[in-house]
Amino acid sequence: MTTLHEPAVTTTTAELSVWPASTTEPRPGEPAVGGVPLAEIADRFGTPVYVMDEAEVRERCRTYRQVFPDAEVLYAAKAFLCRAMVHWMAEEGLGLDVCSAGELELAVGTGFPPERIVLHGNAKSPRDLETALRLGVGRIVIDSPSEIARLAAAVGPGGHQKVMVRVVPGISAGGHDKIRTGTEDQKFGLSIRDGYAQHAIARILDQPQLELTGLHCHLGSQITSVKPYLAAVRRVVGLMARLREQHGLVLPELDMGGGHGIAYRPGEQALDLTALARRIRDELSGACAAAGIPVPRLIIEPGRAIAGPAGVSLYHVLAVKRTGDRVFVAVDGGMSDNPRPALYGVRYAPRLAGRHSEAPTAPVTVVGRHCEAGDVLATDVELPGDIRPGDLLAVPVAGAYHLSMASGYNMVGRPPVAAVRDGRARLLVRRESLEDIRNRDVGL
Repeated sequence: MTTLHEPAVTTTTAELSVWPASTTEPRPGEPAVGGVPLAEIADRFGTPVYVMDEAEVRERCRTYRQVFPDAEVLYAAKAFLCRAMVHWMAEEGLGLDVCSAGELELAVGTGFPPERIVLHGNAKSPRDLETALRLGVGRIVIDSPSEIARLAAAVGPGGHQKVMVRVVPGISAGGHDKIRTGTEDQKFGLSIRDGYAQHAIARILDQPQLELTGLHCHLGSQITSVKPYLAAVRRVVGLMARLREQHGLVLPELDMGGGHGIAYRPGEQALDLTALARRIRDELSGACAAAGIPVPRLIIEPGRAIAGPAGVSLYHVLAVKRTGDRVFVAVDGGMSDNPRPALYGVRYAPRLAGRHSEAPTAPVTVVGRHCEAGDVLATDVELPGDIRPGDLLAVPVAGAYHLSMASGYNMVGRPPVAAVRDGRARLLVRRESLEDIRNRDVGL
């Protein structure tokens, strides 16, 4: 039997800790973000819908520039990208880290300077490389030995391209096995321990049209401790020192990637950016001094930590079903607009957003509408016991890896994105329609 808990109370500061800073509750049970009631957004744009707080995005960009004043900050576009986001990044002085020709063309087509863009990818396609060279991307991160000859040939004997090499330091860090990239047992980068990184660097130095500007090291995602970054700095600086001994090479840049962890539910730990910046700076200076090499310019690549907490997803409840001891609350979205719970077991904290309830809370499982048993958005979360079809649910921390990972499963169409700021909401990305889906199907 379902156990009822204490009666619902007014939202507390702790409960709002994972919501955008602009979140208010003018009336009990009716939260607003950026001065716009969430129920109003749902009525105007329909559900599911993603809501992005523009002021929150910009403030997070400014925080990074403040705590890393001497570093180059690149926004990891794979977290969430649209033309408005490109514009915000340009205005806030960040560069971009992209992973495909599609992301690159969207950014440059929006007016973003290509020299402030870095192209990543463990398996770059010919189109990726051709687009990067045609548009004049700032740096290309080499991830495998085969890319060296391909890129050199594409650049041509009279051309020039700045490159970096992604190295694997052999450090395990990240919130889930599937998002840990600093160890040798995954697909990214070249191992320092096994010598593959050194061998690739030697090959690059034999290509006069490729200019090696630095090393790249990304440990994974959802890292909430500073210690793995410090260990990685020591190992990468050790490699830089060996490169100077062997080749007389002094690299001016060191990209330590991103993966900065955020809280998805109240009480969860997030990475302390101020501590990270201070301790990385100290570790890098000390390691370089001990190795007798100049301190390279630091580059970092936050994505989730900028976009994630700025987003809220909205759903309408379609059905409430009691099965044995469990209560299932089914909504009009699911794994097609947020696959992360199914992929990584991520846990969210949805809340009732369209009305105030005095009913005692009870544990429920919020599930999606898709024909998949794993289509679960949140397990054992507290919602009012009178939750019913037609209610509006809001899920905070939905700004990263939601739209960017959305799929066409069951042909329901990907949700729109609305931006809020100063009491106004505007559409950034429209809803994918049945006509859009039909137009891709060219016939029998």
